[in-house]
Amino acid sequence: MVPELRLPPAFTPVRLRERGDAFAHAVAIADREGAGTLVHVGRFDLAEFALVLEPEEPLTRARLAFYAGMAALADTLVAYSQPETLISIVWPGALTVNLGLVGGGRLAWPEGTDETQVPRWLVFGGMLRTSGTHASEPGMHPGSTALEQEGFASEAEELIASFARNFMVAVDAWRDEGFAAVARSYLERLPPETGLERSIAENGDLLTRRIGKIDKRDFLPALHSADWYDAATKAPRL
Repeated sequence: MVPELRLPPAFTPVRLRERGDAFAHAVAIADREGAGTLVHVGRFDLAEFALVLEPEEPLTRARLAFYAGMAALADTLVAYSQPETLISIVWPGALTVNLGLVGGGRLAWPEGTDETQVPRWLVFGGMLRTSGTHASEPGMHPGSTALEQEGFASEAEELIASFARNFMVAVDAWRDEGFAAVARSYLERLPPETGLERSIAENGDLLTRRIGKIDKRDFLPALHSADWYDAATKAPRL
C-alpha cells in the first residue's frame, strides 16, 4: 500500500508511477494546473517531487525562489537526521549528508521569458536518494551516499510533505522579513570557511568576501548546469 502524502492545504498532489519524471511533468502542466501543484513519483530509491509556483516579480528576482526551495529541502533533512549528522548545501543546488551527495534542487521557467518580465510560472524540483544498491558497497562511490545509509528511517512521502511545510515557512519569512531571511537560512548550510563572508546578490549570484576581496559566482549558468544531477539515470550522480 502506498503511504498517503499529507500536504498542507495550499498544495495539490499529483502522483506519477515509478517511471515518471516529476520535474518534466510539472513543467508540462504548470500553465494548466497553477501554483501549489506538487508532482511526486512513487520510486523506491528516491524522494522525487516538483512544485509549481506563480511568482509576482520579474524573472531575475523570481528565481530567488530557488534558494527558498533549497533551504526548505535542507531543513527537511535536518529534521529527520540523526544527531551530529552534517547536512550541507554545495552551491547552488547540491545536498550532501556527511559529505556524500544525496540529491539537490533544480529550477525551470517558461522558455523565452525576458529577465524583466514576470514569468507565468516557476517549477522547483527536488530529489533525495533514499536508498540504492551502491549503499551496500562501501568505497565504491565515496562521493555519494543514500539516506538509509546515514541513519534516516523516514519514507519518501514524509520527506516530501516536510519539504512542503518548510517551504511555506521560508515563504512566510520572505514575506515578513524580506529575502534576507531566506538567504540567511540558505547560507548557513554552506560549508563554513574561516575568514569568508557570503551573501546573495539581487540576481542570485553568490558573493564572497575575504580580506577586502570580493568574488562573484554567476547564478544562472550554475542553475542551468545542475551538475549534481545525472540525466542518464534521472537520479543524483554517483
